[in-house]
Amino acid sequence: MVTIGVDPHKQTHTAAAVDDVGRELSNRTERAEQDGFGALLVWARRLAPDERIWVIEDCRHVSGPFERFLLDHGESVARLAPRLMADARQSVRERGKSDPIDARAVARAALREGLDTLPTARLAGPELEIRLLVVHRERLINARTRLINELRWQLHDLWPDYKIPKRALTAGRWQRSVAQRLGRAEPTARVRVARDEIRRIRDLSITIDELAQQLAGLVAQVAPQLLLERGIGVLIAAKLIGEIAGIARFTSDAKLARLAGCAPIPVSSGRTDRHRLDRGGNRQLNHAIHMLAITKIIHDPETGLYIARQRSRGKTNREAIRSLKRHLIRRVYNLLTHPDRVRLTICT
Repeated sequence: MVTIGVDPHKQTHTAAAVDDVGRELSNRTERAEQDGFGALLVWARRLAPDERIWVIEDCRHVSGPFERFLLDHGESVARLAPRLMADARQSVRERGKSDPIDARAVARAALREGLDTLPTARLAGPELEIRLLVVHRERLINARTRLINELRWQLHDLWPDYKIPKRALTAGRWQRSVAQRLGRAEPTARVRVARDEIRRIRDLSITIDELAQQLAGLVAQVAPQLLLERGIGVLIAAKLIGEIAGIARFTSDAKLARLAGCAPIPVSSGRTDRHRLDRGGNRQLNHAIHMLAITKIIHDPETGLYIARQRSRGKTNREAIRSLKRHLIRRVYNLLTHPDRVRLTICT
């Protein structure tokens, strides 16, 4: 087993590979972008083609994209709290501080703590397929949104009085209507550009819908109990499965809440007992839980009553939603860890 420690920064990521006793095998620094991520992955696979694990210093505001990249390519990823690498950095013979030194310290601290004690994530099989399809669909949606924004300006220049409601161009009916109107227009340069944009938007919409259908089948195969829960649709369920990256690595819902950034951080002192919002964690998972909370508030009467009770206790609407998200994390954890028990509860 080769352990690869990663010292992440905003501009660059440095990785150092060590063997099972902590001896350095190699190190490499690449830019913190997609091409750099790929170069680090190719380097690691050549260095350790069989067994390897990535240990990333837990700075998710800068390491999150790289971590998601590794999971999307089926790699094993563990996180190491920065405080755990302090002793490993001080105990080395080499004096000073540098990115390679810090990367080695991350890998050696992981070996000292025990790789089996760290929260390790790895996706394979249907779970990996779900994550890849979710990421691909989100990229296509972003591309379609950019095209729609450009098309709106073209249509405004062509017909200033032509009113199109917000988000209407994601619907097939409006896409056909715009395409027909452009088809009847005089073929100027602006009209030809608009025709090409609406054609690409329609093609992207077809692909986006097909991906949603594929996700529905995969989610029903991996975690059908999620779809039985009110407020959890195919897309939210797929996002949860992909971002959680294996519920078995969490021994409690509190650990999952910490990963999602939904667990408040205590900042009490003396007679003051208070907590502050955790702005760390996996923000993609946090967003999925937030969308679930909003959906439940709209469609679930019991959730609406919960929010009303929180508001009556003096909490703002935002604070009430934060409390709700912590309860939803527990619910999602139970759904994934005890599917048979939850299914019986729902049926009865």
